[in-house]
Amino acid sequence: MAEYRIDELARLAETTVRNVRVYQDRGLLSPPRKEGRVGIYTEAHLARLRLIGQLLKRGYTFANISELVSVWERGGDLNDILGFESAVGDPWSDEIPTYITIAELSDLFNGEITPPNIARALRLGLLEREGIRFRVPSPRLLNAGAELVAAGMRVSTVLDIAERLWGRVDVAAGELVHTVAEHILAQHAPEGILAGSDVAEAAELVRRLRPLAQAAVDAMLAKSMACHLNDAMGEHFADVLEHLGAERLAEAGEGAEGVETEQRPAS
Repeated sequence: MAEYRIDELARLAETTVRNVRVYQDRGLLSPPRKEGRVGIYTEAHLARLRLIGQLLKRGYTFANISELVSVWERGGDLNDILGFESAVGDPWSDEIPTYITIAELSDLFNGEITPPNIARALRLGLLEREGIRFRVPSPRLLNAGAELVAAGMRVSTVLDIAERLWGRVDVAAGELVHTVAEHILAQHAPEGILAGSDVAEAAELVRRLRPLAQAAVDAMLAKSMACHLNDAMGEHFADVLEHLGAERLAEAGEGAEGVETEQRPAS
């Protein structure tokens, strides 16, 4: 299980160190393990922080969240509660973020790093500003973009692709998650709240569905890409054949005119 110091925990949960301490003081977050004078937090703390953040964004108060946690903990084992929070709040990707400087970005993208491109990359979440460098949440995405640029695409075009793809994937993911969430709550929380053994069962269901969802999306994307690539190449080759046919007709016409000219009697 990953472990974090308080500053790293706050950054990953997109909150502040001060907020982490406030949540602890209010009993919403369990204290860290101590190693000397340093507090060590775990993925369970990170999952709880992310859920607290989501509930606060929706307008719930500390008192509301505390009441919810109390209901959970009265009805089930604390490990089940933490397990459910982890199943919901843990990152879905095993990627490890990296850091990159503006000079390294310029080298990676053939010098096409302009202020507008940087602004778009920040808005899309491909980069996160951190002091004089940038945090890269998904090195795989950054490297994929660099490969497209190396193949001759402009950075602005790659960002266009990323923006369109992100929007469509986000819509599909939202529909999938809401459908699955409704199923889980209907099955395990018919009275409106997860409690007791239902918490552990719901956590296990979420954990099973994660890789299934990713595998399904990967399989569908691969199939669609193959179909579209065949269509695109078919259209290209059809255009080439039409062009070659037109050239042959033109050559045949020129040849016929030459023969006719040679056979025409002198006046």
